[in-house]
Amino acid sequence: MRKTRGNRQKSKKPIVIGIIVLVFLIVVSIIVYINRDTIFSASDKQEEVTAPQEGQTASKEENIENSNGTKSEEKKEEPTFEIDEGGYPVDVKEAAEPTYIDGVLIANKKYPLPKDFDPGEDPEALAALDQMAAAAKKAGFELVAFSGYRSYEYQTQLYANYANRDGKEAADRYSARPGHSEHQTGLAFDIGEKGQEDLWLTEEFGESPAGKWLVENARNYGFILRFPKGKEDMTGFMYESWHFRYVGKELAEKIYKTGLSLEEYLGIE
Repeated sequence: MRKTRGNRQKSKKPIVIGIIVLVFLIVVSIIVYINRDTIFSASDKQEEVTAPQEGQTASKEENIENSNGTKSEEKKEEPTFEIDEGGYPVDVKEAAEPTYIDGVLIANKKYPLPKDFDPGEDPEALAALDQMAAAAKKAGFELVAFSGYRSYEYQTQLYANYANRDGKEAADRYSARPGHSEHQTGLAFDIGEKGQEDLWLTEEFGESPAGKWLVENARNYGFILRFPKGKEDMTGFMYESWHFRYVGKELAEKIYKTGLSLEEYLGIE
């Protein structure tokens, strides 16, 4: 039977389509081959951007382990100070606002309080002090907080008296310049034992039964020994067996277990 002209045209269509597809694939292959260097270069650069370099962490928010074995966020680099012979910054400026580090109010030689910072004795700290005194009494010790809150003006007078009596260099070891005293926070107390007044403001108080009880139990009521023995280079002040600072039970327990000063624990020494 003879094929008509229409049937012959239909039989050629698949061949034509196949030829077109083949030509298209050949053209694409030629284009890819010509531009191969550009394509692979772009791919390599993308890997360099996304892959962490050797020695880098995969995330900026990754935590680091600090000296006391706990996890904490990486601390910002602390500003440097030029220090005078008393341990104070040479160009220290009057504070406009109190300084809080990790939620803790700081008053030391590097971080002063404003002149008008006048909170009085902190109610929470006073309540904790009463609880501690009651517990000490049950243990056979009658504790006395013979010095608590001090205003900027009072500290000015007190420091001047010590400097006139013992010289500025000596006074800087045991008395804070105005604005730098923890007593201005309303969270610090000088503590002694009633009937043992001769041991008040002495290192010997720390060796007494009452002093040892305080060091061991103060953390249970939120207090720390603020200026421990052997930490003068960190705190800026000599060992004071009688000076206790309220920081709250949780933080007091952590600091006690590490054996660090407050400055060391917060990383601001």
